[in-house]
Amino acid sequence: MKEYGEWRHVFKLDPAEELDVEKIEALCESGTDAVIIGGTDGVTEDNVLRLLMEVRRFSVACVLEVSELEAVVPGFDSYLIPSVLNAGEPAWINGIHHEALKLYGHLLDDEELLAEGYVILNPEAKAARATKAETGLDLEDIEAYARMADQLFHLPVFYLEYSGIYGDPEVVKTAKSVLKHARLFYGGGISTPEQAREMALYADTVVVGDVIYDNFKQALKTVRAVQEAEGPVY
Repeated sequence: MKEYGEWRHVFKLDPAEELDVEKIEALCESGTDAVIIGGTDGVTEDNVLRLLMEVRRFSVACVLEVSELEAVVPGFDSYLIPSVLNAGEPAWINGIHHEALKLYGHLLDDEELLAEGYVILNPEAKAARATKAETGLDLEDIEAYARMADQLFHLPVFYLEYSGIYGDPEVVKTAKSVLKHARLFYGGGISTPEQAREMALYADTVVVGDVIYDNFKQALKTVRAVQEAEGPVY
């Protein structure tokens, strides 16, 4: 089982979406480095537990990305705590995180907690609307957020999230060029192996989500595409 610093390809499963057990098995046995469970809405304790039990049958790392406090359950290898750096709603920067640790910190002492510095860049995404994210950013803004996450806050992960649309490789390249310690995650709009390979040239970790539900065969092909990419380079 790989640690987050070794992840190149990750599948992200939305607890609010239906996925049969055969497909979950195929994803877990595909060679992906980890499976993240998380979503923006419709996330409940019941559907998180259901996915956890399915993924836990396999040796792949199983991680919860915390978005709903009521859906935090023990049993995951790691817990990703997203802080949306460009959020217009302060609760998504640190308020929810404080509440989560107040409620569940004593349960997670033996688990790995990983803070993510998120920047959401698709204004139409549910996550952008929920957090009131300022998405009209230029490259200098991206550089500044990357430096903030990496050199000011010393976060282990800087996450560029386009959530539903395919992003700009130049933005990903720019972010990677200024990071010294944080691992760069990219997520959003990957629907083909070619897109996965392109983003893997610049991002340390490529997160594949929506295509799982839209075109399952293409989703599986992204694993090899990322593994064969030469990146990250910049």
